[in-house]
Amino acid sequence: RETVNVLMECIVDTCLCGLLFYAWGFAFMFSHGNGLIGLNWFFLQGAPATYESSGVAFLAFWLFQFAFADTCSTITSGAMIGRTGFIGDLLYSFGVSGFIYPIIGHWAWGPDGFLVTMGSKDGFLPFLGTGFHDFAGSTVVHTIGGFIALAGAIVLGPRLGRRFKRDGGGPMLPHDLVIAASGGLILWFGWYGFNPGSTLSAMDFVGTGRVAANTTLAACSGGLSALFYGYPKTKKWDLSFTVNGFLAGLVAITCPCYWVNPTGSIIIGAVAGIVVILGIDLLEWLRIDDPIGAVPVHGFCGIWGTWSLGLFATGEFGASGPILPDVSAPLRGLFYGGGIQVLSAQVIGNLIITVSTFAVALGLMYLVNLTGTLRVSKEGELEGLDLHEHGIPAYPEYVISTLVNPDSSPLPEVNK
Repeated sequence: RETVNVLMECIVDTCLCGLLFYAWGFAFMFSHGNGLIGLNWFFLQGAPATYESSGVAFLAFWLFQFAFADTCSTITSGAMIGRTGFIGDLLYSFGVSGFIYPIIGHWAWGPDGFLVTMGSKDGFLPFLGTGFHDFAGSTVVHTIGGFIALAGAIVLGPRLGRRFKRDGGGPMLPHDLVIAASGGLILWFGWYGFNPGSTLSAMDFVGTGRVAANTTLAACSGGLSALFYGYPKTKKWDLSFTVNGFLAGLVAITCPCYWVNPTGSIIIGAVAGIVVILGIDLLEWLRIDDPIGAVPVHGFCGIWGTWSLGLFATGEFGASGPILPDVSAPLRGLFYGGGIQVLSAQVIGNLIITVSTFAVALGLMYLVNLTGTLRVSKEGELEGLDLHEHGIPAYPEYVISTLVNPDSSPLPEVNK
């Protein structure tokens, strides 16, 4: 009933994000300006041949970062499935891709973002002695996307017919677990572009190999820990828990994958598999309807992964990214004798981004809701968004609008 709608939202959000990231999103996020926002390279004008000191061709770097921006945008729609109007989706996606993601992302990934330079002599909180680090986006992509999704789910309210466990109900049946599992595995494969690709050098064989191995191990441990932790809840071996578990492990390892060893990666992924199940239970208790677990997978596990760097960084590998020399020493976490220095920077940076994102996103969702476009009408939701918003079912061979019995009297509509 909502398949065409979800596909349309993801496709159109991608198209919209691409144009916005070309016009000003990349400029806000990755150009020089001040600690809060970039102020150059609008419409990619005046851009150099290569990005900063990375040696990567500028347009190649733009294309790579567009994939991250689009990921953040599409995370949001997952928690809002089944009741979001198509125009409402376009409006909030414009705000996410055009402003929230690139501006807040600049704080952590921009060449002079205030969290990047945090800990330096002239930077934010100089006493920390180290900046905020997020190798491939546990915070910048996943926590931001997850908490925008949380804001959207809160403002929208639950789907019609969704009753929570506290009220004697439970989760609604999923649309298609075959597609869900296949999509999860495709995402796992795609992570080998995100994480190893963030070394920005195919010739960094040691770093790229370490990142790829750590990514794999975290996904494996996340899937298994969610499977076994979730078993007592249902007394069944749950496929959805397992898929969300390995995705949780992937989200969590995205930040620390460059600086931790394989053992640390396994622990980080295993904890993430438990965090995602606890997060699903928390939303259920709070009566927040997140049909696919987008908030626990991306939001909650993004937080855990970011903080885990402060625990498991081995001290063997230097910082990566456009940060100042006095904050680019090898990162050493609490469990490797580094004290709380790195952990403090990670917690502070992550909390600043999380709280700021949620507050701004909540305001954005309320504004879109005031236009009357964020949530479809009751009649539209009952009809199904595929037919109501797009006029076509995803599976027409299974849709029977009217059955006629032998005496020609109509029977109730089914599967509509």
